[in-house]
Amino acid sequence: MEVNKDAPLFAHKDIFIEAPPQTVWNIQTDINNWSKWQPATTASKLGSPLAVGSVFRWRTGGLNVTSTVQVLEPNDLIGWTGKSLGAQAKHIWKFTPQNNGTLVTTEESMEGWSVRLLKLIMPKFLDNSLDTWLRNLKTQAESNYKDEKRDA
Repeated sequence: MEVNKDAPLFAHKDIFIEAPPQTVWNIQTDINNWSKWQPATTASKLGSPLAVGSVFRWRTGGLNVTSTVQVLEPNDLIGWTGKSLGAQAKHIWKFTPQNNGTLVTTEESMEGWSVRLLKLIMPKFLDNSLDTWLRNLKTQAESNYKDEKRDA
């Protein structure tokens, strides 16, 4: 699966998280609990075990999104496609082990009539959205990892 780097909205972001890939992965792929650490996500529901082909529905930024997992390599890579009103997206997350943590890299492309309109109104929407998601993921993963170490 590849994102469309020529789409009306495209962003590539990364962040270093001081927690092992498994800790970060467990948070990112626990779709049913996204709203606990991701304030823009008010609902999320994966109705089956996480696998290629799994469908999940979520509400973020006031929009209902239906996504389908396209690629899944535990603790390493997850990618999904998503559809919402007048928009189609492709989103990939990569988790690379580093000394003392994980480098999380994400790429997303968005296309469709509503995306072209959104780009006119808020050209940095996708960049800002991914920055916020990554910061929230970092905060949650580092907090969970500290708890895991303390309880060990």
